Amino acid sequence: MTIEIIGNLEKIHTTELGVMRIKHNLDLEVDDVVAWCRAEIENPDSLITRKGKNWYITTKMCIITVNAHSYTIITAHIIK
Repeated sequence: MTIEIIGNLEKIHTTELGVMRIKHNLDLEVDDVVAWCRAEIENPDSLITRKGKNWYITTKMCIITVNAHSYTIITAHIIK
């Protein structure tokens, strides 16, 4: 099932507000948040699960939430 999101990495995107939210939540200082999230999603160490309408990608530092239908990055939060 995780092959679905990996096979559609080029579709992953977010809104301007999403960029600001992700940068704030993760304290990121990168210019391309979507590229950063795509790299984290395709990292072999990331755990990808689907619950309902969303994908949840758990990395070493955060959880990224992606809508399963539109491939929109909704948010990301640091793992506490």
